[in-house]
Amino acid sequence: MSVVSVYCIFASAEEAERIGRTLVEESLAACINILGPCRSIYRWQGRIEEADEAPAILKTSADRVDRLIDRITRLHSYEVPAIAVWPVLKLPESYAEWVEMQTRSDPRV
Repeated sequence: MSVVSVYCIFASAEEAERIGRTLVEESLAACINILGPCRSIYRWQGRIEEADEAPAILKTSADRVDRLIDRITRLHSYEVPAIAVWPVLKLPESYAEWVEMQTRSDPRV
């Protein structure tokens, strides 16, 4: 079993919820945890910018992560969305099985 966490920053909690719901409905993610708002400071096109954003963590199987990243990129409002994959080293086997079941093409199988 190979489960990964995908960390992503969204422009708003509403965007995170909309995209997250789509990813779960499409079986690309087992779930999304939308975290509290954060304040980001970053350089964009030569200027220092600040923005309130919504971080989120999605759980998926390693074999679905490339499709998940592609889908987030296509749905996201940012030109260059921040998406990072974190390996999960340990977790209960029952949770890993649940993630893998939810990220099958048809999770009812």
